[in-house]
Amino acid sequence: MSKDILGIHHITAIAGDPQPNLDFYAGLLGLRLVKLTINYDDPGTYHLYYGDGVGHPGTILTFFPWPKAPRGRQGTGLVTATAFAVPHDALEYWTKRLGEHGIAHKGPVERFGEQVISFSDPDGLGIELVAVATVTAERAYAAGPVPLEYAIHGFHSATLTEEGHQKTAALLTETMAFKLVQQQGNRYRYAAGGGGAGAVADLVCAPEERAGRVAVGTVHHIAWRTPDNRQQVEWQRELAVAGYNVTPVIDRKYFHSIYFREPGNVLFEIATDPPGFAVDEKPEELGSKLQLPPWLEPSRAELVAALPPLRLPAVASRASR
Repeated sequence: MSKDILGIHHITAIAGDPQPNLDFYAGLLGLRLVKLTINYDDPGTYHLYYGDGVGHPGTILTFFPWPKAPRGRQGTGLVTATAFAVPHDALEYWTKRLGEHGIAHKGPVERFGEQVISFSDPDGLGIELVAVATVTAERAYAAGPVPLEYAIHGFHSATLTEEGHQKTAALLTETMAFKLVQQQGNRYRYAAGGGGAGAVADLVCAPEERAGRVAVGTVHHIAWRTPDNRQQVEWQRELAVAGYNVTPVIDRKYFHSIYFREPGNVLFEIATDPPGFAVDEKPEELGSKLQLPPWLEPSRAELVAALPPLRLPAVASRASR
């Protein structure tokens, strides 16, 4: 029975104060707040989803904002850079835009034949913009503050920093059907499916670095796309047979998830493409109101009182609860 990994589904990170996070991603970077909800495992905390206009898999960066949590530490065992794809001639626009907002950046530098700039969000999370020859037109937020000809068009790749790369590489290639496509020094590039933007994982082998610590300013986990529930169950079975301590299927309302740790300690998720973010809001209303799972609706008033108020940047529809 065939099963597929199509690329990156979403990446989830930890933030501090939610308002600067919202200003940065929905304002400066021009992503859409496609879902305003809560952390199902910690209902007193927001879960913010950013992406393209409708929240296609492969465009979604999400955050758990914990204002009082300690700062994390980049290092091995973490996703250390989240890269977005932009049009091939967009980097001049972005370097100017970042400078106007006081955001320091590095580059452009060449990596595997593409130009890359790198910078950090307000909590120190590593972000990259990669200029690509061809972008997927529907994976941009046309109504955002960034002109469409320069806008972010979903993920390009993610960088996993590892103490050693061979066991993780074996998982990717022998189990998950990624292919090694390029290498530069200690950076190994793997591609899922047909490859291209959104289907790329870079492994950086850095045994000299100390172990990372997951907290504010770091990635919590990376999720890979699978087309449907049937294939997800097949992945669960195969991973369990291979000795991974994989979770049961968990209903996240907008997708179904299984979780396990890869050999280098990065938390992996395999998430289904459906049902998507329009299950509880019309596409034109995404992100405009706090959405709760049915079991928490009776506690809406208490949750709203406990959550800090949020103000969307003026370019987007103002969020209300």
